Amino acid sequence: MATAKKVVRRLKLRRGIRNKISGSSNMPRLAVYKSNKAIYAQLIDDVAGATIASVTSLGSELKGTKTEVAKGVGGLIADAAKAKGVESVVFDRGGYVYHGRVKALADGAREAGLKF
Repeated sequence: MATAKKVVRRLKLRRGIRNKISGSSNMPRLAVYKSNKAIYAQLIDDVAGATIASVTSLGSELKGTKTEVAKGVGGLIADAAKAKGVESVVFDRGGYVYHGRVKALADGAREAGLKF
């Protein structure tokens, strides 16, 4: 039962975050989702309702701990954003605590030149 409560809590937080932030074509939303095995990042234009770019740790050849892989995914999403002409984003942590893998992904994106 404890895990069901955690999921409901995260979804409530996620809804609150989504009510406050929105992405556009010049400043898309960097949405993060994490599972026990992988981490996913998407650049989303909410005005057009389209995904600009997405990166996952599943298809990549990143090695190391989960935190190191998340940092690598942050670098990859920043590279994909630059290829699409995006310089700055709005960060959507998806209801997760800004700690661990979520923070590593954000730090990796910042180090690769993406502005939040």
